[in-house]
Amino acid sequence: QRIGGSTSNLNMNLYATKKTAAEGMLDIALFLANITHMKTVIEQGAGYRYYAAVLTLISFSLALQIVAGILIIIIARRDLNEEANQKRLDSLNNITTIIIFLIFVTNIFISVFGMERTGLFARIPINSRHPLHI
Repeated sequence: QRIGGSTSNLNMNLYATKKTAAEGMLDIALFLANITHMKTVIEQGAGYRYYAAVLTLISFSLALQIVAGILIIIIARRDLNEEANQKRLDSLNNITTIIIFLIFVTNIFISVFGMERTGLFARIPINSRHPLHI
């Protein structure tokens, strides 16, 4: 097989492993962001309007991320070049993709409900003496 004038010896197993490792790193980054968001919501207390909803959504997202992380580890440890593994790896990859999509949708809802009092500007009191007050 020739690609761009050079012979290509694409190792599908190495490619899939790198792709899976990248997914895992993104999953870890989102996991840490959700932990931080959960800490912020808990610090705000139950007086926060969407406290229970946001905590439930974050907990659901974290649980899905743990499941996705386990699946990613399982996928990364299998050899794609072995024909016996290919059907199972394809199924696991499809399940992982669905779970990651559910995590994505859940985090959209977390962002929508969590916008009210979270972040830097929630901690800056706005009054007539504050330089940002207009």
